[in-house]
Amino acid sequence: MWKYIIISAVISAYYFISVSTDEKVSLPLTPKCLGCICEAISGCNTTRMCSGDVCGPFRITWAYWADGNKPTVAQIPNTDPDAYSSCANDAYCAAASVQNYMHKFYQDCNGDGIVDCDDFAAIHKLGGYGCRAPLPDFYVQRYKQCKEFVGGNLN
Repeated sequence: MWKYIIISAVISAYYFISVSTDEKVSLPLTPKCLGCICEAISGCNTTRMCSGDVCGPFRITWAYWADGNKPTVAQIPNTDPDAYSSCANDAYCAAASVQNYMHKFYQDCNGDGIVDCDDFAAIHKLGGYGCRAPLPDFYVQRYKQCKEFVGGNLN
């Protein structure tokens, strides 16, 4: 489990460093939060590529990637037919897509008055327009296990 937290920390640091100084963007997800979302959605499996309409360790769809500003790997144009799958299957690029998606759909999904990782986990699984619906039990269980493992505070 710790390897996933470390991977997420590296991903977040890489994304933060890669943003130009003119764009000073605060990342909505902490490395721990990003790691627990990855753990809940796929077991943070970085070897599983595309299956059906989802790809990569964050199991993102083309529409999710597009809503996440279509980041790319190695300066591939986002119009390239392989841009989506290349990004979604690359942990760094996929994490950038997740961060961008959360910027776009930032909201309090559970109605507790605070936007935190619980909300981001719901947004990730159910989408920016459906995050108030109930989450699947397996996803909630894996997310809560990870949250407990890293000390409960993912923000």
